[in-house]
Amino acid sequence: MSRYRRLLVPGGTYFFTVALANRGASTLVDEIDLLRSVYGAVVAHHPVICEAMVVLPDHIHAVWTLPAGDADFSIRWKKIKGVFSQHCRAQGQVSPSKARRGEKGIWQRRFWEHAIRDSADFQTHVAYCHFNPVKHELAERPEDWPYSTVHRDMREGRYVA
Repeated sequence: MSRYRRLLVPGGTYFFTVALANRGASTLVDEIDLLRSVYGAVVAHHPVICEAMVVLPDHIHAVWTLPAGDADFSIRWKKIKGVFSQHCRAQGQVSPSKARRGEKGIWQRRFWEHAIRDSADFQTHVAYCHFNPVKHELAERPEDWPYSTVHRDMREGRYVA
């Protein structure tokens, strides 16, 4: 069994990429109401400060700050992915190893995380979230993509178009 080395910083800020197993699917935007509901329920029990987030058809990018004394971002993603999978209408391809674990095959196993080092790193990753729909040619401008915290940041004066 692989052992992943993760930098666990209680109260730390992290950038995440969480992807579907089928990188061509549109499940996350097709099921956006379910995803929002699941996310809200999970963070109600395991709080985070969502610094930035963007949901694309087949992956999510997020910048979260964890509460002081808490470094367990994995439980949050595990619950988001698990509850979403339980209630999602989509079906993924289930390999024998995923079937043994009771997985639906919707998500890639694991996720990628990066511990934010300083304010420049923070700004870079927040901007990455905002501009990702443009990079993937889903929108001409960040504010044209509906599934992004860029709209919140615009309302709060932290992002100017």
